Amino acid sequence: MFTNVCFCLGLKMVQVAEGCPKHSVLICVLFISGKSKEAEIKRINKELANIRSKFKGDKALDGYSKKKYVCKLLFIFLLGHDIDFGHMEAVNLLSSNRYTEKQIGYLFISVLVNSNSELIRLINNAIKNDLASRNPTFMGLALHCIANVGSREMAEAFAGEIPKILVAGDTMDSVKQSAALCLLRLYRTSPDLVPMGDWTSRVVHLLNDQHLGVVTAATSLITTLAQKNPEEFKTSVSLAVSRLSRIVTSASTDLQDYTYYFVPAPWLSVKLLRLLQCYPPPEDPAVRGRLTECLETILNKAQEPPKSKKVQHSNAKNAVLFEAISLIIHHDSEPNLLVRACNQLGQFLQHRETNLRYLALESMCTLASSEFSHEAVKTHIETVINALKTERDVSVRQRAVDLLYAMCDRSNAQQIVAEMLNYLETADYSIREEIVLKVAILAEKYAVDYTWYVDTILNLIRIAGDYVSEEVWYRVIQIVINRDDVQGYAAKTVFEALQAPACHENLVKVGGYILGEFGNLIAGDPRSSPLIQFNLLHSKFHLCSVPTRALLLSTYIKFVNLFPEIKTTIQDVLRSDSQLKNADVELQQRAVEYLRLSTIASTDILATVLEEMPPFPERESSILAKLKKKKGPGTVTDLEEIKKERSSDMNGSAEPASVNASAVSTPSPSADLLGLGAAPVTNSAPPPSSSGSLLVDVFSDSASAVAPLAPGSDDNFASPDLASSEVVSEEPADTVHDADELFHKFVCKNNGVLFENQLLQIGLKSEFRQNLGRMFIFYGNKTSTQFLNFTPTVICSDDLQSSLNLQTKPVDPTVDGGAQVQQVVNIECVSDFMEAPILNIQFSPKQEVQNIFKAKHPMDAEITKAKIIGFGSALLEEVDPNPANFVGAGIIHTKTTQIGCLLRLEPNLQAQMYRLTLRTSKEAVSQRLCELLSEQF
Repeated sequence: MFTNVCFCLGLKMVQVAEGCPKHSVLICVLFISGKSKEAEIKRINKELANIRSKFKGDKALDGYSKKKYVCKLLFIFLLGHDIDFGHMEAVNLLSSNRYTEKQIGYLFISVLVNSNSELIRLINNAIKNDLASRNPTFMGLALHCIANVGSREMAEAFAGEIPKILVAGDTMDSVKQSAALCLLRLYRTSPDLVPMGDWTSRVVHLLNDQHLGVVTAATSLITTLAQKNPEEFKTSVSLAVSRLSRIVTSASTDLQDYTYYFVPAPWLSVKLLRLLQCYPPPEDPAVRGRLTECLETILNKAQEPPKSKKVQHSNAKNAVLFEAISLIIHHDSEPNLLVRACNQLGQFLQHRETNLRYLALESMCTLASSEFSHEAVKTHIETVINALKTERDVSVRQRAVDLLYAMCDRSNAQQIVAEMLNYLETADYSIREEIVLKVAILAEKYAVDYTWYVDTILNLIRIAGDYVSEEVWYRVIQIVINRDDVQGYAAKTVFEALQAPACHENLVKVGGYILGEFGNLIAGDPRSSPLIQFNLLHSKFHLCSVPTRALLLSTYIKFVNLFPEIKTTIQDVLRSDSQLKNADVELQQRAVEYLRLSTIASTDILATVLEEMPPFPERESSILAKLKKKKGPGTVTDLEEIKKERSSDMNGSAEPASVNASAVSTPSPSADLLGLGAAPVTNSAPPPSSSGSLLVDVFSDSASAVAPLAPGSDDNFASPDLASSEVVSEEPADTVHDADELFHKFVCKNNGVLFENQLLQIGLKSEFRQNLGRMFIFYGNKTSTQFLNFTPTVICSDDLQSSLNLQTKPVDPTVDGGAQVQQVVNIECVSDFMEAPILNIQFSPKQEVQNIFKAKHPMDAEITKAKIIGFGSALLEEVDPNPANFVGAGIIHTKTTQIGCLLRLEPNLQAQMYRLTLRTSKEAVSQRLCELLSEQF
């Protein structure tokens, strides 16, 4: 124990004995002369010099003196000063038989000794001696040191020894506790070094130990192990239920040592309930019935009057209650318990304690996803709405928004959306974007009358236009395009909305797009004639950003096709110097091209080029994917996928998405390579952005994210390697899609996956007009290495060539790992035909393998050079621009062939890691050599 007391004399150590050395208290008293920082540094330096002279003096120091000076060094370090000596003296203290000396030695090592220190071997030897001593006090100090340091070296040295101590029959209870927590620490830092063996079945039986401290420590360990190896610890379920039952049914007097403010063993109860959440409901009826009784008892106790008015009592009681509710939600199999849990949480919604209101709202969000408790959650809608209006804490209001979103269905959608819109006007800026996404999702998901949906989104833009992302206004455009019955109403509504003196730019985008497509539906009204529509839009032109101006120019050229009577007016605008000589190259190019198109193209050509947007293919909205990305995995938004009685998205809805060719974002490692499970975009819409942010249609059947995979940066050797990433498509990862299996589905659809295996994914998107067609073939590299000499060829038989003319464009012969390339095929149908062309693909994978790994030995440059030379390769100096890297080259000779080999080893001393890159003329050889060499450094 350390205490610093300010006087004005010097620095000394005081030992206060309390009966015996085992309970001695060490007090480090700091005396600083002067009040300034400089005076303190001067005094510290003087004391350091004195300690250094004592350590180097001819007179050998006794244990007490050594302990005193080591303790001073430790205290000076804790004050923020560097300590570069005294380590050996601290290690020597470990061999002392006095508790206080050994304690200070272990404390110094835990705080100051680096895991790569040269003394680590001596430290490990001292720890081994203490673990073997069977002295519980010394064993406890050693285990605490291992856990505090928690390095990989410690795990390598003791991960096999500590389980033996834990399950040994003669180990004292206090040592078992320390051993369990020490093993837990090592497993968290180096799980690969903690061996699973016979001890795993024996450690489960510690749940039956008489000492509740041992049970508590063992439960923490078993919970962590069960999350990674559930089958090995499955027997812990019945033991955990048995122990929980004994605690729940016991009186507070039965567990006096572990009763906290009249709550029996609350920490152990919480840990047992968390352990049970690692598994599904017990299959054994007896165990399941006993667990149900435990949970009912916990819920009943929550209704009892408090046995103490102190906050500690309610905190402990509620901690057990909320963990029990989490287990009930996790099992989701007992309707009675779920409803009771919901009613109990409902009582907390108006509790005076803010934390309880927050936790109640959070738990009810999860309950809302269960078919058994959804209706019970809905009964609290007025309370939640009231919390949204009156709650002072922003985090509680945010949970209230989450709960309204989770409990929403067709019966209450309009009420909830209206309340969210009202709250949005005064909501905190930090959560406005999230509320906008939720309102947009709910309005679309539960829209029965699509005029209500259009009104809601336009109102959303009016209230919080700055927080309306592109996904939201793209989505309303798609829905309007896909539904004929709402197009006229949408055009009329946006026209009226644009007449406001000040309207948000997102409203201008929506208005420009919809009027460009369907302005003719309201042109018959003199109040919304073609010229008035054009003038209204053009009055906003100069107030908008460049992407919006680009979209409006596309709208103008659409007007030329819809309203020939205002063609001259539009041409005058396009011909003006502000457009033809615009500083922005995108606007200038559009003005020139649109002006030229309107001048030379015939009416038929204009009608063909500028025809109305076709309906988008059906798929999930990208707004939900954006909300999940914003909230992160495991949040309430993910619960949408498991709701039992929810209606599907609107028919024909499909989202355009923004794709910036110069800045493609990297999705998660599980993203679909070809975007076949991603949010699509279309290439026939008016471009809204000068930076290539177009409404482009990329084929897709469902939505998640748009972008090919791009390798993540691994400059710090910490980012995930694409080689270890799973590629997830519409089928399980190990499914191989054969072209013959998927071929027939293209009879009734124009896009989808044609072929997929472990290496390659091929997708198609096609469009046809009369006898002409265009097909986009997308090739996705699902590996982490390049495809070289990539050559796809479309082959037609002699008979087919007379009936079908195909023109294919070449593709890049190199396809990077995780990337995709596109091939365009122009098609002309000359006459009817029966057979199909054949797609032949040839490529060779790149023979390069890379591995990033933790250093297993000291990172010494000379030793590393010797190992590379000993491997048989020549060490190439001054080849790599980074002089710290090692580059080697060699040839592997066999009787039949010679295999060239290049290697590069990049050390990162700070992170204690290496990156090894190997390239040979055979991929299998590269892989094997990389595996062998990775074990040598």
